[in-house]
Amino acid sequence: MNAARTAATAARVLRQLRHDPRSIALMILVPVLMLTLLRFVFDGSPRTFDSIGASLLGIFPLITMFLVTSIATLRERTSGTLERLLAMPLGKGDLIAGYALAFGAVAVVQSLLATGLALWALGLDVVGSPWLLLLVALLDALLGTALGLFVSAFAASEFQAVQFMPAVIFPQLLLCGLFAARSTMHPVLEGISDALPMSYAVDGMTQVLTHTDMTADFVRDVVIVAACAVLVLALGAATLRRRTP
Repeated sequence: MNAARTAATAARVLRQLRHDPRSIALMILVPVLMLTLLRFVFDGSPRTFDSIGASLLGIFPLITMFLVTSIATLRERTSGTLERLLAMPLGKGDLIAGYALAFGAVAVVQSLLATGLALWALGLDVVGSPWLLLLVALLDALLGTALGLFVSAFAASEFQAVQFMPAVIFPQLLLCGLFAARSTMHPVLEGISDALPMSYAVDGMTQVLTHTDMTADFVRDVVIVAACAVLVLALGAATLRRRTP
């Protein structure tokens, strides 16, 4: 990998995003709006919002970054941009790292806004440090970015990219422990949930919600989510094709 080429790729992607207000709105505003809506849905039950809102603070950014990243990357592939870039002295790792860096910068802004809104405007009550909550939200957004980059390699159209959401995101959403404790699930489903990164993202949020100090379980959850993001990015670089099908 070459740092200058990676930075140049990231700068180009950010310039393109600047001219795409709909994608910016989807990445920045949708998690904020969804958290606000959720707060008023549970207006009569603040404790319910506290227990669910912290988890969704990580899930909403993951979903939006997955959706936008997969479609944006696929658009570059179908337009021939990726093929032209890879014909230059630009490695696959440089390209994937550049995309990850650009969308990661957006993820930082998204996580800051969503976490700040939840804590100081919507009254989300957490026992632990807000910075730990922000860390998990940011890692979740980066994981969504990595998953979006990865699945875009297997889609031939933007419609197919959207179709990956039920296959990649929905099973994790159902099995992550948001709707039912993972320990109460069927043993087979519990075993599957133990292998899904979103489960550890939700566990990490729960640790911040219920513990004043950083726990060993929190460290484990953060390391697993970060490692999954790095692994998926590596797989994305390995499966990146030089020719557009």
